[in-house]
Amino acid sequence: MADPRPNMVVIGAGPAGLMAAHEMAKAGCAVRVMDAMPSVGRKFLMAGKSGLNLTKNEPMDRFLSAYGKCPDVLQTALREFDPEAVMHWATDLGQEVFTGSTKRVFPKSMKASPLLRSWMAQLVNLGVTFHTRWVWQGWDAGALVFDTAEGPQTVTCDGVVLALGGGSWARLGSNGAWVQHFPRDNVQPFLPSNVGLNLRWSDHMQRHFGQPIKGCSLSAGGETTRGEFVISKSGLEGGGIYMMTRAVRAGHDLVLDLCPDLSVKDVQQKLARPQGKTSLANHLRRCLKLTPAQIALLNEFGRPFPANLAPLIKALPLQHAGFAPLDHAISTAGGFRFDLLDGFMIRDQPGVFLAGEMLNWDAPTGGYLINGCLATGRMAGRQAADFALNG
Repeated sequence: MADPRPNMVVIGAGPAGLMAAHEMAKAGCAVRVMDAMPSVGRKFLMAGKSGLNLTKNEPMDRFLSAYGKCPDVLQTALREFDPEAVMHWATDLGQEVFTGSTKRVFPKSMKASPLLRSWMAQLVNLGVTFHTRWVWQGWDAGALVFDTAEGPQTVTCDGVVLALGGGSWARLGSNGAWVQHFPRDNVQPFLPSNVGLNLRWSDHMQRHFGQPIKGCSLSAGGETTRGEFVISKSGLEGGGIYMMTRAVRAGHDLVLDLCPDLSVKDVQQKLARPQGKTSLANHLRRCLKLTPAQIALLNEFGRPFPANLAPLIKALPLQHAGFAPLDHAISTAGGFRFDLLDGFMIRDQPGVFLAGEMLNWDAPTGGYLINGCLATGRMAGRQAADFALNG
């Protein structure tokens, strides 16, 4: 006997796709999830290696402001699946969460795998089926076409949610190849987001590779963060740098404050203490508590030093050679244009819905990215179910 339920497909088994599948199955649809990789949630699991920052527990206005210019439909999705809802969702999956000192929210296990296992069990109990190593190749006469280990496959359905990711971390399945299946003008070109900066270091910096920079602040284009970052062989990486991506991408200079808790006058007074025969490096270390890595950055970007060193210590310009390659970015800006959607459905392709990083939005790290993927997947799944069930 044929299954009377609407036949729905999700392409992409990341957080957005899995959330869409959950909503459609819960609404009474038969749901199949197809993913190009050998297993589901690969980028999600990789994010979990650094603790799985699920969301940011802060007031809604501040939370939304992190997304920049936020389309109404995205803002609605985020309000309906806000940080509190994300925390309840994780708890309902058996994963207790905690809020750190920076308001970032993590599972107490600090891993993605327990949450993903519980989530997959929940989806299987709802009747969701999974097909891995299925690579989407577009449409043929309205049917979805896939390359699989068993050869080409075509699938017809009553609705599809595409959650294929952006253009970063291709080895984890998010390669942006889906853009070829849409008119070029429908998609804003991908740009790196949450990404490191390239630098051409002088030789003396080599001994500082891998050293963290803590207790400083970064500023660009009116944005400021106290996030940490790391000196790497190729440049600067880490949360503090990633938070500045949007402002740097807009052409603003990146400035480092080595003593954010002191004024310029405070720094001047401390530096005015007798130096004697002590080297400048030791004087900086003793008077301002600067670390060797911080002093190395001051030397790298500040020489030749001005007579008054205090303003430079408070506003050290970080001259860089642009962003790391797109595939090295944690996420990407750009994607399918919101103005071509009704809700999360493509206006000219009824029954085709989009979620996650396929959409043209840009969220920094700090929990905003995963929350955004979950929220858009949830709403896209609900809208797809309503489309299939109610027309």
